[in-house]
Amino acid sequence: MGETNGRTGKVIRIAGPVVVAVGLRDVCLFDVVHVGEMGLIGEVIRLSGDQTTIQVYEDTSGLQVGEQVVNSGAPLLAQLGPGLLGSVYDGLQRPLTGGEHDSGIFLERGLALDPLPAERYWQFTPHVEVDRRVSEGDVLGVVPESKTILHRILVPEGASGRVVSIQEGQYRCDDVVAKIQRDDGKEPYPVSLRQTWAVRRPRPYLRKRQPRAPLITGTRIIDAFFPVAKGGSAIIPGGFGTGKTVAEHSLASWADADVVVYVGCGERGNEMAEVLAEFPQLDDPLTGAPLMERTILIANTSNMPVAAREASIYLGITLAEYYRDMGYDVLMLADSTSRWGEALREISGRLEEMPGEEGYPAYLSARLSEFYERSGRIVCLGMDKISRNGDGPVEKQHMGSVTLVGAVSPPGGDFSEPMTQNSLRVVGTFWGLDYDLSRRRHFPSINWSNSYTLYDLHEWYRGEVAPDWEAQIREAKALLQEEVELLEIVQLVGPDSLADEQREVLAVTRMLREDFLQQSAYDEVDRFCSLLKAYWMLRVILVFHHQASVLLKDGFALEKIVSLPVMGEIARMKEIPVEKAPAALEQLISKIDMSFRELK
Repeated sequence: MGETNGRTGKVIRIAGPVVVAVGLRDVCLFDVVHVGEMGLIGEVIRLSGDQTTIQVYEDTSGLQVGEQVVNSGAPLLAQLGPGLLGSVYDGLQRPLTGGEHDSGIFLERGLALDPLPAERYWQFTPHVEVDRRVSEGDVLGVVPESKTILHRILVPEGASGRVVSIQEGQYRCDDVVAKIQRDDGKEPYPVSLRQTWAVRRPRPYLRKRQPRAPLITGTRIIDAFFPVAKGGSAIIPGGFGTGKTVAEHSLASWADADVVVYVGCGERGNEMAEVLAEFPQLDDPLTGAPLMERTILIANTSNMPVAAREASIYLGITLAEYYRDMGYDVLMLADSTSRWGEALREISGRLEEMPGEEGYPAYLSARLSEFYERSGRIVCLGMDKISRNGDGPVEKQHMGSVTLVGAVSPPGGDFSEPMTQNSLRVVGTFWGLDYDLSRRRHFPSINWSNSYTLYDLHEWYRGEVAPDWEAQIREAKALLQEEVELLEIVQLVGPDSLADEQREVLAVTRMLREDFLQQSAYDEVDRFCSLLKAYWMLRVILVFHHQASVLLKDGFALEKIVSLPVMGEIARMKEIPVEKAPAALEQLISKIDMSFRELK
């Protein structure tokens, strides 16, 4: 292994993925180093005198004391450019599919692979002219990366100045597409389609805005009861078998995001294999194009080196921010952040740091905060020239967002453990998965009693869906809360102690649970529910409740009400296709009215 910057040291201690070296000069914290004869990739995590502590992102089996360590002189960098979408990477952004290495086995240790298709040509169309002055973040031109995503080539950091050359044509990632004369008078700055960015460093933006619109997911309990804002953050904690991974797969498939970054962080290999096999075969329900054309997959399974879990998390958020800066809405899914926390705990133990609660490092909360605060709805740096019909080109400022959703796997489903509690302090939406619901085959098993959202999106729902949306949701939640209290009474003194009005509430809440909140991720029709369909489904149930309450006050027997034939049609509401749902459900409400009139 040759030197990269002429700065070398040697290994003096090996403790699993933690290696201590001496002799490295001019080394900085978080610099990438290459360890041993195989060139294992590592990152500097501590400097103490002449000793450098390194977190190695690959298996250190066979590494020996005395082997050489070479400093690259740069932090862990993400390679950014056309070709990211549709790719599958490991935690260090090495492609796992395509190329000579694609043999279905693990990558060789120390193997360096280009994350971008270096030999592929891309059609570049300029958006600025020669002599135009540009600033960081301005759009120099565009490349059609897929049928749905136009890849905007942005002015890199530190390259503000005057464009001295730019030309349309076919270019590879490393070909120079433009040159910018900076104000310092030095040689013009060459701009290619490829850029790099340190993964631990958040990408800059002009300003952050308050999230105003929800991320539509197609899952009724999320969109109606506990929405996450576009540009917000959420966690899905739940024990084994409660449906975290299926929920995240559903979000990746159906959420109205332009780009999806899915990070399998320490998950079981069979689950990641299912993702890798399933996603390339799926069609995007929003565009009809293959779903992979707007998706990036990062696979770091539980049997891979634990240190690389941290790299995969930071790589994922950096790729998400890159597309955010182009003006896209990006959804990043981390499955699961608990495995990242376990990696932090293991590395901290090997570093002999003072442990915090349950052995996690004392800085766990700070790391989680740094990660989740990289979500947000932002005004992007720079401008883009947009053509308008008849008016000529105009300059436009882009807005983009990154929505972060992290799965948490608390041991035994205990939400009081540190990863869940520290995540709750910094996220805006909590979807708590319930083991009892999953055992009853109620999916998604989000517990409506302890889940919540801190995002105030009522104004958007009133304007975009229906004026009485908020009132319906509030009434449905109140009914479900009343059900909890009534079931406690039933457990104490039996169902015969309840009045007909209370038993009617239990009948209606059962409809809410089974006919509205329960939703199959595998049903061709029910796996996605539009907001309008969700509104009308909920309205059907509440209209039935109102009509039944009136009849009970008039002395009618509850048994006659719940035996109405229209109850069967309410139970089959899920089967109505989205495009036909509003008209069909409005007609169902008319049938309910007619049924109650006939009963009178």
